[in-house]
Amino acid sequence: MEHFVTLFDLLFLPQGLALHRSMERHAGNYTLWILCMDDEVHEILSLMKLPNVQLLQLSLVETKELKRVKPERTVGEYCWTVTPFAPKFVFKADISVKKVTYLDADLWFRKSPAPIFQEFDKSGKDVLITDHAYSPEYDLSEKSGQYCVQFTTFTREGGETVRKWWEERCIEWCFARFENGKFGDQKYLDDWPERFPEQVHVLSNQGWTLAPWNANRFPYSNGIFWHFHGLRLTEKRSKPMVQFTTSYSIPSITRKQIYEPYLEDLRVVIEIMKSHGVQPRLQQKYRTFGRLKGVWKGIKQQLWRFNHELVSNLD
Repeated sequence: MEHFVTLFDLLFLPQGLALHRSMERHAGNYTLWILCMDDEVHEILSLMKLPNVQLLQLSLVETKELKRVKPERTVGEYCWTVTPFAPKFVFKADISVKKVTYLDADLWFRKSPAPIFQEFDKSGKDVLITDHAYSPEYDLSEKSGQYCVQFTTFTREGGETVRKWWEERCIEWCFARFENGKFGDQKYLDDWPERFPEQVHVLSNQGWTLAPWNANRFPYSNGIFWHFHGLRLTEKRSKPMVQFTTSYSIPSITRKQIYEPYLEDLRVVIEIMKSHGVQPRLQQKYRTFGRLKGVWKGIKQQLWRFNHELVSNLD
């Protein structure tokens, strides 16, 4: 059995439920541990009783050092700060767990992750990280990092040194800005293959881990999972929408084969939320960039209704 851990609050419950829905289709024998970042989402998920899910309540596992830095961080920054601790919370909750993979809540599986773990197991290492694998025209490795936290695996014992080092760094500094070679929790991964050469394995098949920043580099059909970076729930004229505001160009075939099925999963999980008396919260206000110039040059806005109709695509 593979153990995974993700974290989110009530705001990102739809993405978290869509992740779970994709894992039910593709993850096989698995347990998804959900670190509930607020008590409200814990209460809702407790009522939903999702299959193959175990809940962790942040308010019960939060460490002293996390509580100390919490007032200094935004909600998003604090989620990043907590991320290195998430595997430890799982290891403490279940002593039988030998390996845990952290997942960003906005991932969505299209295929079984088994090939990823097969490569990792063959490596004989204790930590797995994945490259952003940017398309050349979108290379942000200098500021955002070469590697992406999105899918990060730790073994209980061999990975502890790396994980503890990461915890300490994120307690020291974890903010949503580039500063002195650091950015959030992510830039810390840049030197792991050199800093921890005996423990860290970098996934070799970059085409398995797809996202907007490499959509033009790899065929969508190769992807094991897709990272829906930048996609947010909004509304226009009181109608629920999904807004994707980005500088990345997404091929039309990818929008059809990847984004449309994901929107369908979002639609389904939002209906499930409503059946439990939970209304999804807007994750950003509707914005239009169509008339903006200068600093906004190159920004594209893609806005979908939940019936998959592309409402606008402004260059």
